[in-house]
Amino acid sequence: MDTEKTTPKRRRGRPPKDKKDYNETREALIRAGLESLTEKGFVSSSIDDVLKKEKIPKGSYYHYFASKEEFGKELVDRYIDYFANMLKKHLDDSSLPPLERLESFVNTAASGVKRHNFKRGCLIGNLGQEMSSIPESFRVRLQKGFELWQSLVAGCLEEARREGMICADADCTKLAEIFWTGWEGAVMRTKVDQSEAPLFDYFHFFTRCISNK
Repeated sequence: MDTEKTTPKRRRGRPPKDKKDYNETREALIRAGLESLTEKGFVSSSIDDVLKKEKIPKGSYYHYFASKEEFGKELVDRYIDYFANMLKKHLDDSSLPPLERLESFVNTAASGVKRHNFKRGCLIGNLGQEMSSIPESFRVRLQKGFELWQSLVAGCLEEARREGMICADADCTKLAEIFWTGWEGAVMRTKVDQSEAPLFDYFHFFTRCISNK
């Protein structure tokens, strides 16, 4: 038997000592990667910077991710899930009227961009602006992310419609799509203006447009 053909080549760098160390290091890379992509986007993010931040040898990186593209797709999936959970926390709060739940989300998001000194944007929005420069494999993930977030907002708007807070003939699915289209622009503007005001301005404009009052 030809061992050179049947024995896989060992990857460079020091392998993880055990499963716990492997998982902890992988999660540290993901956290650092999310921070980098929300600030810089995919093209400008450097694997070297992520590794340096977490003090991980460059050769060890390939024990966790096969390529920058695979790393990026994992980050997209994590961010979509993280953001969906944050949305659900606000939009499922039955102690508040539907539109106040959406406003609660806006307040939390505004606090977040201010806390990070207006350097971080929406990871999905950042990558959407880079579609001509990033792998095509990201497109489906970005679309599914928007669709998930839109479905959550559409459900909240549907409650508002049933309660007479917005127009009775409102297409809540389309309104949710419009909400996210405008929201991504408002998030980008916070970085330009160094202010959370664009988020509040957009939300108040959106709710005035759909209000039944």
